[in-house]
Amino acid sequence: EVQLVESGGGLVQAGKSLRISCAASGFRFDDYAICWFRQAPGKEREGVSCISGSDDTTIYADSVKGRFTISSDSAKNTVYLQMNSLLPEDTAVYYCAAGVLPYRLGFYEYDYWGQGTQVTVSS
Repeated sequence: EVQLVESGGGLVQAGKSLRISCAASGFRFDDYAICWFRQAPGKEREGVSCISGSDDTTIYADSVKGRFTISSDSAKNTVYLQMNSLLPEDTAVYYCAAGVLPYRLGFYEYDYWGQGTQVTVSS
């Protein structure tokens, strides 16, 4: 059974940093893409960043480029999202998603989703 468990969310002041984690189980890490999405109140869900489990290729949404960094630890089957220079508009529930590695890494409707972790950035 595939499971994705997010952790590390919380309340942080604007300009500060936070790292959230996604612990994955039930699938072979190397064969999957793992992504972070977020959804703010009243807004549609948006893709934030993805990483390929096979070669660590990454992609980022324009809104977080240069501020967020995605990384993975295959030994721990865990993906991290390091968020620096946080802005109030980064406030959202952050979801981890995973699916069989696509031909081209992107923000697709992946097969597996976690329950989400709340990130709140105060101004």
